[in-house]
Amino acid sequence: MANPVLSRAGVPSAFDRVARQYDGLVGANPGYAAHLAKSAARLQLAPPAGRVLDVCCGTGISTGALRATYPGATLVGLDGSEKMLALAAQKPELQATFVHGDGHDPGRLVEGPFDAVFAAYGVRNLSDPDRFLENVFELIRPGGRLGIHDYCLDGSRRAAVTWNAVSLGIVLPLGVARSRHVALWRYLRRSVFDFDRIEALRRRVLRAGFRDVAVETMTGWQRGIVHTLVATRP
Repeated sequence: MANPVLSRAGVPSAFDRVARQYDGLVGANPGYAAHLAKSAARLQLAPPAGRVLDVCCGTGISTGALRATYPGATLVGLDGSEKMLALAAQKPELQATFVHGDGHDPGRLVEGPFDAVFAAYGVRNLSDPDRFLENVFELIRPGGRLGIHDYCLDGSRRAAVTWNAVSLGIVLPLGVARSRHVALWRYLRRSVFDFDRIEALRRRVLRAGFRDVAVETMTGWQRGIVHTLVATRP
């Protein structure tokens, strides 16, 4: 029987199935935590950083990067996977409040304003990124920041070839070996190719009303593949 194709709508339930293996899986990527920390720092929030919403926070690894970078911040994490959130809530060092729900419209679940909204590996998995950006714009105070950290190719052949090779040669075999959820890991590879290239994402964020949109990439094999986008609400 052919393996089913996972859609964006099925992503939260898919992550429910792999929640207990998730931290171990991403821990096998030596740059994962360091790159999240770098993106958190690129928000450049002035101490004590105020209120920060971590959308699509998963098991709280991104929340941990925010906590380490901004120890005085009030952190709220939101995710569509109930089981991923349950694991995040078991990490008292995060000192965060966690809310379960759809990331498209966080304002229905949490009260603004926020000094910043951070979305790591999340916008790519939303079925309507424009709706997300429009709703998040209303949650951020004037002068506040939006930070997006994601796999978002730069459009070069090198980035596409590298991502394909890493996905097929490492991510898919490792993910299937540890969790046996074939559809999720196949989706991960495909979702990066299907999503915006980084310049298209930058333009999308501008259309939502944000300004001063800055983009930086990571180093190593993820150069041109993983980017930080930081924007300001005027």
